[in-house]
Amino acid sequence: MKQINNSTKHLLIYRHAKSDWDADYEDDFYRPLSKRGRKSAEVMGKLLSKSKQVPDLIITSAAVRAKETLKISKKTGNWKCKIKESDILYFQGVNTILNLVKDSSNKHSSIMLIGHEPKLTQIVSSLIGGGDVRLPTASMARIDFFINDWVDLKPGFGTLRWLLQPSFFME
Repeated sequence: MKQINNSTKHLLIYRHAKSDWDADYEDDFYRPLSKRGRKSAEVMGKLLSKSKQVPDLIITSAAVRAKETLKISKKTGNWKCKIKESDILYFQGVNTILNLVKDSSNKHSSIMLIGHEPKLTQIVSSLIGGGDVRLPTASMARIDFFINDWVDLKPGFGTLRWLLQPSFFME
């Protein structure tokens, strides 16, 4: 078994902001954000910057509402980080998504996933060893791992550091 030291990796889980069900879109993949969703994305972008917890790498779903959430949060929070887009976060299951993280470079100590329900709550619950977790739209969770390499990421190894909802920070 690989020796694990005190270096920590962080995984940020960010559910896309509220989408506009009444908008004109081709299918679910192309559904845009609502006005409220755009405001929530702004709030969360600023919040992450002010807390100095912007990740090194962001992997976002290719779905329109996830990419819009990222674009608004990144601009409002002035995030400077590498961005990767992946259909896996929309089309694949939890294990495939976790493998995407495991395949990431170890030069990134902090990675954010921007995606969809119910997969994101399943990921959070699995990584912290169970429990009933709820991620409303535009919510973020941070999970800490005492691992050296992303490849060592395993269910039950994480500690939920925080879970934040934009409604707590909006007027």
